Amino acid sequence: MAVKDVKIEVAWPQGAEWKLHAETVKVKGPKGEVARSFKHPVVKVQSESGKLFVAAPKARKGDRALAGTWAAHLQNMGVGVTKGHQYTMKIVFSHFPIKASVQGTRFVIENFLGEQFPRKSDIIGTTKVQVAADKVTLTGPDIEAVSLTAANIEQSTRIRGFDPRVFQDGIYIVAKGE
Repeated sequence: MAVKDVKIEVAWPQGAEWKLHAETVKVKGPKGEVARSFKHPVVKVQSESGKLFVAAPKARKGDRALAGTWAAHLQNMGVGVTKGHQYTMKIVFSHFPIKASVQGTRFVIENFLGEQFPRKSDIIGTTKVQVAADKVTLTGPDIEAVSLTAANIEQSTRIRGFDPRVFQDGIYIVAKGE
C-alpha cells in the first residue's frame, strides 16, 4: 500500500473570512455564516501563516480521498458565504393544480393529485424558499442545507402506486448553481 503525505491548500474567494477552532471551521461573508466540524484520526485541518490547509501525514488512499473531499467542502463554504448557492425547482401538474407555500420552517404542498391533506417538508438551516407561480427558488450560504431542502421537497411529492410515465406530477429540481 502506498503511503504519502498530503497537504492541500484551500483557495478562498475575496470577502470570505475563516476561523479555525480545534476541529471546527467557521466561515463568514456577506451572504451569511457557515460552520462545520472536521474530525478524523489522520486527516486534519490546519492553519499556517494565514492560510488554511487540509493535511494528512502518511495517508493511505482513502485518507487522501477524504482530504480532497474536505478541501472541496471548505471551498463550497467560501463560495456560499460570498455568492450563495441556489436551486431552482419547477411545479409540474396535469389535472389538479398544486398549491405550494411556505409556513414558518415548513414547505406545504396542497391539492397534490387532489389529496385532501397537505404534504409538508422541512426547510433546513438558513435556507430561504420563494414560490412564484410554477417556480420554487431555494437560496442560502450552506450548500448542504439548500440541497437537502430541495431533496426533501422533491421526495415529499413522490408518487407511489402509480405509473410514473403517466403520472408525472410533482416538484422537480431543474437547475443548480450559484
